[in-house]
Amino acid sequence: MNRLDKIISLVSQEKKIDVNTLSEKMGVSKVTIRKDLDKLERRGLLHREHGYAVLNSGDDLNVRLSYNYAVKKRIAERAAELIRDNDTIMIESGSTCALLAEAVCQTRRNVKMITNSCFIANYIRNYDSCQVILLGGNYQPVSEVTVGPLVKEMISFFHVDKLFVGTDGFDPSVGFMGKDMMRCEAVSCMADRADELVILTDSSKFTKRSLVHQFSLEQVKQVITDSSLADEQHRLLTAQDIRVTVV
Repeated sequence: MNRLDKIISLVSQEKKIDVNTLSEKMGVSKVTIRKDLDKLERRGLLHREHGYAVLNSGDDLNVRLSYNYAVKKRIAERAAELIRDNDTIMIESGSTCALLAEAVCQTRRNVKMITNSCFIANYIRNYDSCQVILLGGNYQPVSEVTVGPLVKEMISFFHVDKLFVGTDGFDPSVGFMGKDMMRCEAVSCMADRADELVILTDSSKFTKRSLVHQFSLEQVKQVITDSSLADEQHRLLTAQDIRVTVV
């Protein structure tokens, strides 16, 4: 774990931590810590407040990136191992998916990422190693995605090996669930154009229900999650021939 990741992990644990403490824990000067915090603030992962680094609050994607950051990054890095140079993939919106896009840009060359996420397109804008194909449609400003009939029409032009998706909740009798009907409709169309559906989620989502049906268990090929996944949930997934990767 590099120093920036360690800082995010500490801020996530403490919610608010002063520069002096970060300097001592990281073993670097306060000047270096302040430069690190500037970088993290520009990425929207925290904000600074009178000599403190403070965890974001709210529900937009920049905020969600801050929560369980270390776990999400491990999931994203493992998912990136499924992708090779010159691949074309689809990727849906979400904090872990954004980290996946970044991991791909850092470790692969000439990967084309088809997405309806304006957030992801902006998040990796400074990388020139990969290409983003952004699907147009009705824009949802909070989630920063496009949805609606135009997105569905554009998705129909493509076919890919893998689609990577986050999730908001889970129900054993229903499968994976989302918060927004329009987003779930868009990602369902994306799944129709992919040979393999991969769910990226921290294990906490398996203890929550959400509003809208997203995917049945039969539709999912692989789940990448963390080691806190309950044994019961693990058995349920594997019984449905879903490959479960735990990081």
